[in-house]
Amino acid sequence: AGLSVEECCDKGVEWANKNRVCASLPLISESRECSMTQVQCCRSQLEKQSCSDGVEFANVHEECDSHIAKNSTCEAEYFKTCCYCCLLGKAAQVQGQSCEPNPKIGYQCGIVFRTCCGKGQEGIDLSISDYAPKKEPVEVSKEELDQEDPYLHDGCRGGGPCSQQCRDTGSSYICSCFVGYQLQPDGITCEDINECITGTHNCGIGQTCVNTLGSFRCQRDTSCGTGYELTDDSRCKDIDECETGTHNCPPDFICQNTPGSFRCRPKLQCMSGFIQDALGNCIDINECLSTNMPCPAGQICINTDGSFTCQRISPSCGRGYHLNEDGTRCVDVDECSSSNQPCGEGHTCINAPGNYRCECKAGYTFDVISRTCIDINECRRYPGRLCAHKCENTPGSYYCTCTMGFKLSADGRSCEDLNECESNPCSQECANVYGSYQCYCRRGFQLSDIDGISCEDIDECALPTGGHICSFRCVNIPGSFQCTCPSTGYRLAPNARNCQDIDECVAESHNCSFNETCFNIQGGFRCLSLECPENYRKSGDTVRLEKTDTIRCIKSCRPNDVSCLLDPVHTISHTVISLPTFREFTRPEEIIFLRAITPTYPANQADIIFDITEGNLRDSFDIIKRYMDGMTVGVVRQVRPIIGPFHAILKLEMNYVMGGVVSHRNIVNVHIFVSEYWF
Repeated sequence: AGLSVEECCDKGVEWANKNRVCASLPLISESRECSMTQVQCCRSQLEKQSCSDGVEFANVHEECDSHIAKNSTCEAEYFKTCCYCCLLGKAAQVQGQSCEPNPKIGYQCGIVFRTCCGKGQEGIDLSISDYAPKKEPVEVSKEELDQEDPYLHDGCRGGGPCSQQCRDTGSSYICSCFVGYQLQPDGITCEDINECITGTHNCGIGQTCVNTLGSFRCQRDTSCGTGYELTDDSRCKDIDECETGTHNCPPDFICQNTPGSFRCRPKLQCMSGFIQDALGNCIDINECLSTNMPCPAGQICINTDGSFTCQRISPSCGRGYHLNEDGTRCVDVDECSSSNQPCGEGHTCINAPGNYRCECKAGYTFDVISRTCIDINECRRYPGRLCAHKCENTPGSYYCTCTMGFKLSADGRSCEDLNECESNPCSQECANVYGSYQCYCRRGFQLSDIDGISCEDIDECALPTGGHICSFRCVNIPGSFQCTCPSTGYRLAPNARNCQDIDECVAESHNCSFNETCFNIQGGFRCLSLECPENYRKSGDTVRLEKTDTIRCIKSCRPNDVSCLLDPVHTISHTVISLPTFREFTRPEEIIFLRAITPTYPANQADIIFDITEGNLRDSFDIIKRYMDGMTVGVVRQVRPIIGPFHAILKLEMNYVMGGVVSHRNIVNVHIFVSEYWF
C-alpha cells in the first residue's frame, strides 16, 4: 500500500533533524507526490532549524556577523534573516518602542521581531523548529494570537511567498503566474516567456519579433513606400488609384493601375504615320525631317498626310565630272586619288578641273633614255655627310639610323645616348651608361645569372645562418623574411627575432573561475583549484617566482583535536613549475630544491629524509640529498627526457626523523608542465 502524505513528510523531517542537510535525502517511495512531500518537508524543517539557530545566536551573542555558516547558502540566509530580525526586536524593546513591526520587513521577520521584542530573551519559540534548542516558553493562547492578527494563518497574507498570484488552500498555498509568464521549478517565482525565442509568436515575413514583459509585439522591418498601404496584419498592400478614384487622368484617358502607381492611356489610338500628343490629338509625322533620310541618294523627299514620297533628280555630267552623293550636281573627278596611279611611280600627279598632269617627285630625276622618273640614291651620292651613324636609302628619299644604345636626334641626322632605363627594362633598379644600361637589385634580391635583368628573391631562411635568424620559425617573403612564433601562448619580441611567453595570468586573459588559481606556463596557462584539506589553512605568503608558483597550506588544528595535533604532517604545499622539452638530454637537470635547516648538534641521531611517493611516471625524476651552507637540501632532478606537452604531479615528502620516528613531515605536491616549445 502507498504511504500517506503525513508519513512521507515525517521521513523528510526526521532526515533533516538527523543530518542537517537535504542534498542526499533517500526517497522512500516511487510516488512522485510522496517524493515532493518528503523533499519539501525536509527543506522546511531546515529553514525552521536555521531560523531558530539565528534567534538563539542573537540572544546569546547580541550580534550576527561573527557566525560562520557551515551549511549551504540558503540555510545561511535564513539564519542571518532571523538573527537580524530578533536583534531589531530586542533593540525596539530596549528603546521602549512599539513591538508591532513595520509590515515592509516581511511576514516571517515580523513574527521574529514581535516575539523577541515582547518576550525579551525569555522563551522564544516562534514555532520554527521542534528540535532547535529552546528556553522556557511563555504560554500564549490561540485565541489571543488570532485576536491580535486574524490573518496570521493565511498562507497568502501580504501576497505570500508567491511572486505574482497566490491561492491559499487552507493547509498550504499554490502559486500561479500571469499570462505570458511561466512558473519556475521552485514553485514560487515567475519568469517572462520569450515568445520570440520559443517561436510562439505570429509575426510574418518582413517583421521582427520584439519580446516584452508578459507578451510580444511585431515590428515591420521597412516602410511600405508610396503607392502602398499598411494592413492590420502589418503587410503592405498596393493602392488601386483607379478603383479609389485618386488618379488624375483626363476624361479622354483610361486609368490603368500598376504596382505602387498608375498610368493614363488615351481612349483614341492614332494610325501609322501619326503621333499622339499629351491631349490625345493625332498629329502627322514629317518623315522628311528625320535624321535617317528616308529617300536614297539622288532622290528628294516630299511629305504627305500620314506618309511621304521620293522623287528622283537626274542631271547629266561631262568627261572628268560625276554626280555628287546627293545626285543634285556635277563635281570634278580627282584622277590623282585613284589607286592605279595614272602617272606611275616617281611621278607627281597634279589634278585639274576635268583633267590632270604628271611631274617628277622630289628625290627623283628624269631619265631621258627611258623617259621615266628614277630614284636618286642620296646615301651613295653623299657618303658620310648626311647621317652621323648609318644612312638608309628609300624611294625618293633617305633616312638616318643609329646603332644600339643611341637614338636619333631632333634634326633627324645626329645620334644621342638613349636612356634605356626610361622604358624600365630591368625588373627593379636600372643605371644608364653611355650607349647601354646596367640592371641591379634591391636589398634582399640578387640579379639573375640567366638574363641579367630579372631580380630573384634571396631565401634568407635557407642560408647557412637561416636557422639562427629566428628563435622559432623563419618565413621567407619577397626581399626579406619574417620570424613567427607558435599560434598560441607566445608573441614576437621587440627585436622581431625571439618569442616571448605571454603571461595570461598577469594579463588577465585567462578563463579561470573565481575558485580557481591561474598558473602561467610556457605557451599557455592552467586553472587549478588548489584547496587546503581539512585542519589546514592557506598561508598568506603565496610565493611567485619566475616559471614557478607556490601555495602553502599550514596545519591549523581545532582545540582539543588530538589526532590533528599528533599528525606529523605540518605543511602541504602546491608548486607549479614549467619545464622545456629537452631535445638533447645529456645529463640530469636539477629543477626543484627543498631546503631544511640542519641542527647544529644533531641529537638522537636526527636525520632528514626526502622521498618521491607518487607521480614519478617512467622514473623520469629522482631526489638526492645535499648539504649546502648549513642546510639540508633535497634536490629533485629530471633524469629522463620528456617530450611535451606533458603534465605530471609529483608528491614529495620531507621527513624529520628522530630516533627512527618521523616527528615532522612536510608534503610538496609539484605540478610539472612540460611545454612543447621553450624560448
